[in-house]
Amino acid sequence: MNYSISDLEQLSGVSAHNIRIWERRYRAFTPSRTAGNTRFYDDDQLKKLLSIAGLYHAGYKISKACALSREEMNKLLKNEIDKTRPAQHQHEYFISQIISNALIFHEYAVNELITKSFEQNGVLGTYKFVIYPMLVRAGLMWLNNSLCPSQEHFLSSIIRQKLFSAINDCLEQQQNSKPLWLLFLPEDEDHDIGLLLSSYMLRTAGHRVIYLGAQVPILALNHTVESTQPHNLLFFMTRVRPIANAQAYIDQLASTFKSVKIYLSGNKQVINSVHFPKNVYWLETLPDFEQIIAPVI
Repeated sequence: MNYSISDLEQLSGVSAHNIRIWERRYRAFTPSRTAGNTRFYDDDQLKKLLSIAGLYHAGYKISKACALSREEMNKLLKNEIDKTRPAQHQHEYFISQIISNALIFHEYAVNELITKSFEQNGVLGTYKFVIYPMLVRAGLMWLNNSLCPSQEHFLSSIIRQKLFSAINDCLEQQQNSKPLWLLFLPEDEDHDIGLLLSSYMLRTAGHRVIYLGAQVPILALNHTVESTQPHNLLFFMTRVRPIANAQAYIDQLASTFKSVKIYLSGNKQVINSVHFPKNVYWLETLPDFEQIIAPVI
């Protein structure tokens, strides 16, 4: 697969300006050129950039990182994961190395990296500073056809597995005295990583959770609400959709479940344009959600 310098910038987090400097000063990359003299890079050069970025954020000088062979880079990167680094560099290190290994479908390495990040940053910290920015970068590349959809699905699948495992470890923390939350995605939504994180956060805060997951028909939702009588509903809208359609769905939920608080998160471009009935609340940021579910002291 071929990548423009803009693609490399989006996927690695390294500015195009720095990529050009590393290329010119340290001969880190040897791009090919189109007939119009535009640079383009292949998979090997993308992987090398991600490795160099990982070493840089681990504290190595760029001049040294660029001079290393692929084998030397791999050895150093393997050793660096257990070391303590400043938070920002640590996060960038994990991002670059998870993406690098996801590109070659190295499941064991991706799992180990996420596990290490969980240990160092916690599940929530990993989501905030590693998983979310990483998925943003991967999503941009996928939209530009510079990242194969199978690679994005591979990475998302592992993240989902890790979140399910984290949720399983905190099931006993639910308290009968806490509110019951019903979590779901609308029938046309299937990206549930944010919903899984919400399930984890609620459970660790002691709340009770019923997790329905993705693509829940409205009739199934009605049946579950009648059967379980939850205090709160939480769902995500991430797809780009006509505002009228989003408004109609929100109004339907609000009128059907009048006695339930309904919380919504997701695509700001869509959600920012709708009117919220009195029992519907927009969780615009993660801290908004943290504040709502935090125990009252």
